[in-house]
Amino acid sequence: MSCSGTDRQPWNKGKLIGAKPSLRLKHIWAIRSRLQLAGRKRDLTPFNLAIDSKLRGCDLVSLRLSDIAPRGYAVERATIRQHKTGRPVRFELTERTREAVDDYLKAIRTGAAGYLFPSRVHDGAHLSTRQYARLLRDWLGDIGLDPAIYGTHSLRRNKATMTYKRTGNLRAVQLLLGHTRIKSTVRYPGVEIDDALAIAEQTDV
Repeated sequence: MSCSGTDRQPWNKGKLIGAKPSLRLKHIWAIRSRLQLAGRKRDLTPFNLAIDSKLRGCDLVSLRLSDIAPRGYAVERATIRQHKTGRPVRFELTERTREAVDDYLKAIRTGAAGYLFPSRVHDGAHLSTRQYARLLRDWLGDIGLDPAIYGTHSLRRNKATMTYKRTGNLRAVQLLLGHTRIKSTVRYPGVEIDDALAIAEQTDV
């Protein structure tokens, strides 16, 4: 899903379409381990942040230092205003993500605009969503996954899907994703009738 509500010309000729699946836990750890062993701090930080924040790609790449590390080190919880909805969304940063951010900040020079992920191509700009998608394709290819099957939204879906499967709480997932409508959330974690029935069976009235 894009960050804009405007209609665009068809883009999907010859491409796989539909909701991109989330990664399995073993895939997340495989990518994370490879990035850690290779010392790729610039890659590990957006990967970990994408999982924790559950942000759309456009919101992730435009994060500023003041959003994540206002005092020079990563905070435990952050709040940003989403580009698509204009509504604020809050998310947590796990300890491993905070460590990755802190290590990353020691190794980079940020631009004047204060973006967490400054562009290497354009001064004063941030990493583009296209560059982010290209990074993801590299990460997936490194562990033998088909980049055509997954997308940046796969990382956004991960914690949302896991949270739903563990709790069955759609309202919690809606808040985590910053959705304005619950029907968007119903589609998002892949809620199926069997899931709903399983939850109902566990409810004794």
